[in-house]
Formats: sequence, structure tokens, C-alpha cells
Amino acid sequence: MKPLVTCLWFDGTASEAVRFYTGLFANSTSGAAAAVAAEQAGVAGQSEQEEPLVINFTINGQAFQALNGGPHYKPTPATSFVVSCKDQAEVDHYWDALTADGGEESMCGWLTDKYGFSWQIVPERLEELMTTSDAETQQRVVDAFMKMRKLDIAVIEAAATGSNSNS
Repeated sequence: MKPLVTCLWFDGTASEAVRFYTGLFANSTSGAAAAVAAEQAGVAGQSEQEEPLVINFTINGQAFQALNGGPHYKPTPATSFVVSCKDQAEVDHYWDALTADGGEESMCGWLTDKYGFSWQIVPERLEELMTTSDAETQQRVVDAFMKMRKLDIAVIEAAATGSNSNS
């Protein structure tokens, strides 16, 4: 059985999005593109340039397919991509890049990029703190990050220890 591939629906911006995502994430590649243009397949795109119907690519080794399907469907926050970050610099890097040029911040580490896809930018340390057996620590951590847009590891750590987090 072949591995699962996530197909992302675009309205004429698949090539631009693939370049953006593969440039942002390490271990990412742009692969084969369908020779038939979206316009020839009966899909009206918004791009002035000829867009391929399908582009295969990877983000951090995960297989994706970009489909220039037209204006019929839009992304929804019901599905999101979780980026696990080793430190605050990595959180800042992905957050800043994905909210740039029309992306939108949301709460609790969530954002929507300029193509309408939802992302969760999550420090690895938060994942560790949320799985601790100490319910009081978990609650303090939840109380802290629920007030944030971009997650701040120092504030989350302070909340975990019960010190004044200025949150």
C-alpha cells in the first residue's frame, strides 16, 4: 500500500504555495507537476500564469499534492497542520513566516496562512508539560497558553512552575 498523501485545494495559487512551503520547511521538495494546465482541465484559476492542475511535493518529508481546483472549496480550521518546535526561535520563525503577507493570527498557537490553511505552531516543551501527571501544572499551563496568540515558552514555563508569568 502506498503512503497517504494529503491533497490541498487551491484556487490558482498552487505553484506559489508549493514554492512558499518548500522554501520554509527543511527536508522539503517540489516534485512532478501535471502537464495539463488547470485551464485546459476546465478549472478556472485566478493566476495570470498557466498553472498546472496538480503538483506533488513534500514538507519535512511528508507527501502532499497541490490541486488547482478552482473557487469551489475553501480550507477550514477543522483541519490543521501541527508544527512541533524545539525552541522559541523556531516558534517565532514559523509563526512570522506563516502569518506574513495576509496570514492571520488566532488563539493558542493557531494561525491561518495566506492560502487559508490552518497551522498550530507548538513548542515541544508545551507537549511535554501537557502530558505531565501533575494536574495542577497542566491547568496552570492551559490557563497561560489560552491567553496567547503566538505561544511564548518562557511564559508557559513560568506558569508550569507556578511563578509569576506576567500573562
